[in-house]
Amino acid sequence: MSGLVRTAHRVIQTCVKSTGLSGAIVSRTQTPVKRDFTRGIWHMSCSTRMDSTSASTNLLSNHSNTCGCGCGLKALHTKGEKELVEFLTEEIVAERKAQKVKTLPTEVNGFVVKADSAEVTLTKQLKDELVRITFNVNHTVDSEDFGEDAQPEKQEFSEMRSKPQFEVDLVRGDSTLGFTCSFLQEPPSTNAEEYNDIFGIDEVTLYKGEWNEKVYAVAGDVLDGYLYDLLMNLLEEKGIGNEFVQKLSDFSTAYEHTAYINLLEGISKFTIGKQ
Repeated sequence: MSGLVRTAHRVIQTCVKSTGLSGAIVSRTQTPVKRDFTRGIWHMSCSTRMDSTSASTNLLSNHSNTCGCGCGLKALHTKGEKELVEFLTEEIVAERKAQKVKTLPTEVNGFVVKADSAEVTLTKQLKDELVRITFNVNHTVDSEDFGEDAQPEKQEFSEMRSKPQFEVDLVRGDSTLGFTCSFLQEPPSTNAEEYNDIFGIDEVTLYKGEWNEKVYAVAGDVLDGYLYDLLMNLLEEKGIGNEFVQKLSDFSTAYEHTAYINLLEGISKFTIGKQ
């Protein structure tokens, strides 16, 4: 593939992402993406749930012997708390039905998975170096874009995908060649003459020991075009190409969905006092 063709394609992609992703370099905390109120199709048939005129501090006036939320306590929950638990019960059931991956894999294309809350680390030991990939699933989910001409009602059924910014570290001894990468916002071209990268390099750095703020780093969009292509080829040789990055997104999507369900269950338990 011609380096000039690939470089020209990268310049176009850079223009697209310069308004968003390039501003997220270095920092792991990205701009939050607001979740749609309804994540599943089942919500479309549900009636209005919350009575916004009721103060959350008012106790239920029509309590039976036990609270309707299932906590087993007598008249100790507000109407707002009861309605929240009822909604969460239905929401959790719907989300579990919508789960595509019930059991998360322990490996992704030969990379061993280690997760700590929202933080995920993938590692693979090569002959003379360690390849380490880290990403955070917080604020990484958005619906797949149908384009400007898509009808709003159809967008309600779009798939929720997690496309996190991710760090790639090639570790040799006490030296680390580090890359910050992110998904390209514009979908790959179908033109066979173009190199259809689905991700790009946001930043490159090299340091010894632990990274700190004094370490020099260069933005990917100011690198020499041929150098950029060579660095992308290097990542591909380490197993980080389009196919792997797509699987990374698949795993991140499943992992984030599981974390979301766990959060809903935690809120429900907290509300009924079973934490």
